[in-house]
Amino acid sequence: MPERERALQSLRSTPHDVGPTADDLLALVARGDEAAFERLYDVVTGAVFGLIRRVLRDQAQSEEVFQEVMLEVWRTATRFDPARGSATTWILTLTHRRAVDRVRSAQAATHREDRAARLDPARPFDEVSEQVEGRLEQRQVRRCLSFLTDLQRESVLLAYYQGYSYPEVSSLLGIPLGTVKTRMRDGLIRLRDCMGVTG
Repeated sequence: MPERERALQSLRSTPHDVGPTADDLLALVARGDEAAFERLYDVVTGAVFGLIRRVLRDQAQSEEVFQEVMLEVWRTATRFDPARGSATTWILTLTHRRAVDRVRSAQAATHREDRAARLDPARPFDEVSEQVEGRLEQRQVRRCLSFLTDLQRESVLLAYYQGYSYPEVSSLLGIPLGTVKTRMRDGLIRLRDCMGVTG
């Protein structure tokens, strides 16, 4: 029996009251197991989102950072070392770092805007190169979005590019909140594969 099938059978045969641990699931995720990623996603959502909300306080930004964290977990699961702590601790460390980075980025953007307002209107080279790099990245993201299903794409576009919260996306599309979350999760997996990023 292939390793993936054995792992999935093990997950299915685990009693519902016990269930696989986050460590078990993350080990399977490191092997590219999407079913385990879905289970892990559900297991850690409360802790991860709660930590992000405490740092950011803004609902829309928190949801965006949450998706970034889960994408990072999917991409870098192979880096998890159980000898250095639990999977939950590892994921919450990634979460805290990502949330703090978002706060710092927002502060840096505010400082840049303040400085730009006081400086000569001529744009510095760094700003031009930043824009070029941003456009190249946008092209790649647009290309990868085309590989999503229509339903995944509309959920991602509403949440990321138009700033709607999950409940708002659910209301706009007239679908259950759980379906929105599933579409976003599946969309992240496809985007990661398309971007060609490995752990």
